Amino acid sequence: MLTMLSYSFVQLYTFFLSFRWLFCKDTVFYINTLLPVGPALAGRVIGKRVVYHYHENAFAKGAFYKILAVMMQKLAHEIICVSRYQASFLKRTHGVAVVPNALPKEFTDRLIYAPDAAFARKTVLMLSSLKDYKGTREFIQLSQRLSEYKFVLVINDTQENIDKWLADNDFSNVGGHLTIWSRQENVAPFYNSASLVLNLSDRHKFIETFGLTPLEAMSAGLPVIVPTVGGIAEMVEDDVNGYKIDVQNLNAIEGRIRQIFEDEELYSKLSDNAILYSARYNPEDTLDKIIYILSEMDKADK
Repeated sequence: MLTMLSYSFVQLYTFFLSFRWLFCKDTVFYINTLLPVGPALAGRVIGKRVVYHYHENAFAKGAFYKILAVMMQKLAHEIICVSRYQASFLKRTHGVAVVPNALPKEFTDRLIYAPDAAFARKTVLMLSSLKDYKGTREFIQLSQRLSEYKFVLVINDTQENIDKWLADNDFSNVGGHLTIWSRQENVAPFYNSASLVLNLSDRHKFIETFGLTPLEAMSAGLPVIVPTVGGIAEMVEDDVNGYKIDVQNLNAIEGRIRQIFEDEELYSKLSDNAILYSARYNPEDTLDKIIYILSEMDKADK
């Protein structure tokens, strides 16, 4: 209740704060998440264009987020979705655009494309969290099955919480070929030291609207294995730049890892295509598309 009261106060405050732009011409209210419904409503009241950049999938969350999604569809002049999958849940079809996310150049400039060296490393990387649906437990199980390869797991949490989770799940004595890191400020070196990147999100508990870690991996020329559903699946073509396999099928994932690491020609093809696919998600194109959407709205007003 305290959280809801705080949220309601912030919405009321930002609703009235938004009236400072009442007499400003050529003003667009650009809202980068579902939560700020107060400014969106104010924008409508004072006759401004309202754009939602919609990143989360409200329909996979609780009733509160679903209500916010309904309000977004009522209030927004334009909704920018990050994937076709995400857009498919919206009831409205007009004023909906799909603009995939992109990585900042400052990050991609730190990535090293070296497929021969990457193939020789035979290292599997996953960036995850301690949430059950993220597949951390299954990644450790894969490392136990494939002890001939190196496994690196970067968990977005503190070392204290990681140690407790490992003990609670009877993973205290993981093999020496598996290295587990706590939260990192700079993940580029991990991609530069990997050969293959996994995303093991459980599609029955959580579906990715977009795949940031696969995009980071492909930008370094690394093949990926991702779930079969969601915006993340739109980024991968089987046997082209990676594979789509659900976490429930660990045997298939294990088999693919072996196949990729035992066939240098296959690895080279997947790596080359990963770089080509990552080029589709560049920040210049993303910015140009958003600017185009805003400029078209401006023309419509005039």
